[in-house]
Amino acid sequence: MATTTATSVTHLVAVSTTLGCCIFQSESFWTTLKMKKKKLSLKMSGARPIAALPFDLSPPPIDHDLLETVKSVGAEISDDGVIETFNNDDDALDAVDNGVVVVDLSNFGRIRVSGDDRIPFLHNQTTANFENLRQGQGCDTVFVSPTARTIDIAHAWIMKNAIMLVVSPLTCGSITDMLNKYIFFADKVEIQNITKQTCLFVLVGPKSNQVMENLNLSDLVGQAYGTHRHYSVNGMPITVGVGNIISEEGFSLLMSPAIAGSVWKTLLSQGVNPMGSNAWEKLRIIQGRPAPGKELTNEFNVLEASLWNSISLNKGCYKGQETISRLITYDGVKQRLWGICLSAPAEPGSLIMVDGKKVGKLTSYTTGRKESDHFGLGYIKRKAALAGDTVVVGDNITGTVVEVPFLARQSPPLKSSSS
Repeated sequence: MATTTATSVTHLVAVSTTLGCCIFQSESFWTTLKMKKKKLSLKMSGARPIAALPFDLSPPPIDHDLLETVKSVGAEISDDGVIETFNNDDDALDAVDNGVVVVDLSNFGRIRVSGDDRIPFLHNQTTANFENLRQGQGCDTVFVSPTARTIDIAHAWIMKNAIMLVVSPLTCGSITDMLNKYIFFADKVEIQNITKQTCLFVLVGPKSNQVMENLNLSDLVGQAYGTHRHYSVNGMPITVGVGNIISEEGFSLLMSPAIAGSVWKTLLSQGVNPMGSNAWEKLRIIQGRPAPGKELTNEFNVLEASLWNSISLNKGCYKGQETISRLITYDGVKQRLWGICLSAPAEPGSLIMVDGKKVGKLTSYTTGRKESDHFGLGYIKRKAALAGDTVVVGDNITGTVVEVPFLARQSPPLKSSSS
């Protein structure tokens, strides 16, 4: 499980952007207890330091202009308000490798867990060791069934008064209900679904760091995955964190809907390419990030999904812990998730075969960077195939088993580790 170095947020210093989007940057006392003001070279009148109020992620619902902003540049939006494409999918995917993209993930769920018992509560309900984390840190954690079947991966930020969880659109409601179900009478825990009260953007690509430096947010560059700090834009809260759901690099931005349009315009003014949900789904599959309803279902357990970095082996009892421990102790993981380069389009759910025998199932499919390329994710029995091996998918579609970036970063935690 990845953890981060805690920071003590103390004051906010005004900086400005080219579009008049005033960002107040948090500073730390560190060990010297001296605040050093940072200034952006761009001009804006009236910007001055203000004192920070205790951060509380519960802004009121506000009608925002983000969708109108993106419509004006030709974005196609679904009936439920998801930005599907900017008709630049190929260029956006190229920018993931060579530049930087911004994706609106406001349709993803945000759950705020507050109350004095929030740390032990989530410690017992998910796979990560929350008791080892401090304010300003973050981690990935997995919601599992009592038999360790996967429900969803959540990204958690440890804030001063709450823990904020980012989950998939598919599971937000059910996870909220599940958490409320496990609150006992004496527990001091409150669960809030704040999805509609917030917006979430992510930055992906090698030039993400440069964008942060241009916006005078270089204090986050080079920090550990999950590190996050609070800022203010036009008096409204925004939290910026290291990592972007798909990768431990890049950044996530959580904000009030009232400033989403301004923040979006500011990012695009820095040369950031917009990406819609269609290209994001393609990127998810190519990167190998499991998704609920596809790779994360009641059919597969958390170790088969290879989510090792989100699991603590030494934190004591939690939901699914007994099954996970038994699988590890007796080497009981019988299959694992792989990427598969395909010779032709294939339907998710298609059988994966080796020497005429069923060895797995395809869970996701997409075209590659070129329309002639085809790629999928699928579970394959451990002893049936390894990276580089050939399999048959569905109706005689040839596939080559490959590692994918998200899963390649996963590694079994050491039993002697305290994390």
